[in-house]
Amino acid sequence: MTHPDLAAPARYAVAGNPVEHSRSPAIHALFAQATGQSVDYGRLLCPLDGFATTIRAFAADGAQGCNVTVPFKFEAFELAARRTRRAELAQAANTLRFDPTAQGGWLADNTDGAGLVRDITVNAGVTLTGQRVLLLGAGGASAGVLGPLIESRPAEIVVANRTVDKAKDLVARHQAWADEHGVALRASTLADVGTGYDVLINGTAASLSGGGVPVQGPVLKAGALALDMMYGPAARPFLRWAQAQGANGRDGLGMLVEQAAESFALWRGVRPDTASVLASLRAEVDALPDGTH
Repeated sequence: MTHPDLAAPARYAVAGNPVEHSRSPAIHALFAQATGQSVDYGRLLCPLDGFATTIRAFAADGAQGCNVTVPFKFEAFELAARRTRRAELAQAANTLRFDPTAQGGWLADNTDGAGLVRDITVNAGVTLTGQRVLLLGAGGASAGVLGPLIESRPAEIVVANRTVDKAKDLVARHQAWADEHGVALRASTLADVGTGYDVLINGTAASLSGGGVPVQGPVLKAGALALDMMYGPAARPFLRWAQAQGANGRDGLGMLVEQAAESFALWRGVRPDTASVLASLRAEVDALPDGTH
């Protein structure tokens, strides 16, 4: 009989392509240490045409779950027998828990939106309730956060995208959820978003590609929050833009840590404190020179 102290750590990984730059292993190692959990968290590089095979093999080898990053969040959603409400709304998953068939089978979750909302409301101390929110982009990043944003009950959310039909599709999928929470929800082109927003969230890849901020003109109220889901050097041009607009700029590092904490809680049944982890990563990321990851 194996002594409990000698039991193998619970195995998890971040799965994606690429994954070599992921900070998730370091984050989860700190969470495990802080909560006294025995966890082995690594990186799992998946072939672009072999995600499902790789994940099934990982689970069959005794792993208990994984995080999923680009470009596999939609495939991860399809792999699971069960999905949380927020994963259903996003139609994408960034977290899998490999529950046995007797317990209903694999569970898919999307913790991105909960992480974003917690970073805004707790770490940044900005209320979302009753505010006007502009969400830029209608791809996977925005889809992952729109449901929890609605749940925080802002007065209005405008989803703006280069191709407005994609924004309309995302809005249509969330319309009943918005109605249930009393939130005005509409789609817009990037050129016609209007002005006077309390919160702007950039869910496009503009910062990653160096394409600049995808909206023009004074869209924000003075003192508004402008948050880019990217972090580190990639987000710095956005942060400079926010400052020039008289807004409070914020990158996506807090969202990264908070969504990881949500995943950890789903797997381990305990939500780690994030403040010290975020502070440690903030010092590390802020020291990076421009042009690095």
